[in-house]
Amino acid sequence: MGVSPGLIGALIGFVVGVVEYRIVSTLVIGGLRRTDQSKTPEERDDYERRIRWVRAALVVLMIGVTPVVGYVIGQTVFG
Repeated sequence: MGVSPGLIGALIGFVVGVVEYRIVSTLVIGGLRRTDQSKTPEERDDYERRIRWVRAALVVLMIGVTPVVGYVIGQTVFG
């Protein structure tokens, strides 16, 4: 009894998702911080809150969805 192709695909998808997240989040969040034109602490806090939402969305989309896609591909192609 071996490991299913779907689980291998999910593991590969997870690794790809983490790498993709690190690259994209660095570029996107860095770009957002460079374009921050907040003038007051309240504006800066609001901007940082929005950046946290972007970061959360990136985590869900890249680290959450990519393993699922990897699982489906692994099961479909090799299962």
